[in-house]
Amino acid sequence: MKALTFNVTVPNFLVLQVLGRVNRKFFYDGPFSTVRLVDVPEPGLPGSDWVKIRIKLCGFCGSDVNLIQVKDSPMASPFTSFPCIFGHEVCGEVVEAGSGAADFSKGNRVTVNPALSCVPRGIAPVCAPCAAGRPGNCEKVAEGGFSPGMFTGICKDIGGGFAEFMVVHKSQLHRVPDGVSDESAVLTEPLAVGLQAVLDNKPAESDRVLVIGGGVIGAMIVKAIRGLGIGCSITVAEPNSFNAEYVRRSGADHIVSGSIIEAAERITGAKAYKPMLGERIVQGGFEKVFDTVGHSPTLQTALIVTATGGTVSLVGIGNKVTIDPTPLWLKLQTVKGCYAYGINDIGGGPVHVFETALDLMDKKKIHVEDMLTHTFAIDQYRELIEVNMNKAGSRAIKTAIRF
Repeated sequence: MKALTFNVTVPNFLVLQVLGRVNRKFFYDGPFSTVRLVDVPEPGLPGSDWVKIRIKLCGFCGSDVNLIQVKDSPMASPFTSFPCIFGHEVCGEVVEAGSGAADFSKGNRVTVNPALSCVPRGIAPVCAPCAAGRPGNCEKVAEGGFSPGMFTGICKDIGGGFAEFMVVHKSQLHRVPDGVSDESAVLTEPLAVGLQAVLDNKPAESDRVLVIGGGVIGAMIVKAIRGLGIGCSITVAEPNSFNAEYVRRSGADHIVSGSIIEAAERITGAKAYKPMLGERIVQGGFEKVFDTVGHSPTLQTALIVTATGGTVSLVGIGNKVTIDPTPLWLKLQTVKGCYAYGINDIGGGPVHVFETALDLMDKKKIHVEDMLTHTFAIDQYRELIEVNMNKAGSRAIKTAIRF
């Protein structure tokens, strides 16, 4: 079968640090490319608790773009293994189930929670995060029965969704309701990211919320807040007019394309003070801030405009950041890391956030299908990457490979 694979070596990494600055095309085309379309054998079930699925759609994530351009921090490298078939936003159909996965049968439409945690790895007893209902934050992702990999798509032993078939442990599968289209189901994973970020830092009705970045995850955070029935004020900072209009339609009250500090003054009634040197600092501001970019300027701004006692959720994946922590201690703020997803009780008992996402889509409380603006065949992967490297020019929100 055809599969899109990722690989990088230290010499390759060093060469691309030079060539990539000349032309980003070197990352995905030519002799030093980190991504290749190859022929690989169709996977077999690793065990009786595993299921084989035929991929219908696999979404292309911002983290995939970073992976191809080797932008991720080397600190995460112990929890990855290459070469691998990447892709972790999956909608597919069951074609084979092991004897221990009798809850699934041929023809079931499913989506995949990609976390390769203790249970898929055969580790018992499970680690503390897994026991607490946060398998996405498993501490054993470099241990167990196969190679390191935080999630499906960055583990050389367990292929991801950029291939016609993949194998998945039964604990990772969630059935897609009949009322949810394939085009919506493939976005379950990014919606789950937004939902979990919101549930971990849930706004009150009276809160003023700021979302920095109106791309896919920023839009999902807005949709999650509205889908959960929270009527708080939402401001989104997004310079791109195409994205800005989409997040407004998704439920944002205010769009900011310029100074976030001035927006904080205007929207929340905060007051900015000018120090002897450097950027202004705000007293008052937003109670909840979600930074979906995660770079030094956005995190610094987030701290500046967050109110006393407020919380900044760091959702974006930056590399190294440099900040002045004065607002953090002066205003008694909390900075929360946001990664992956887990089990929550939002009324009615503990439920995995993937089930919550599917239920909200099924009940039409959240609409995501219109976010899927572009789909490609697997042999069009270079075009897919080019669109993702120039989303504004392509008027793209979310893209996917369609089988």
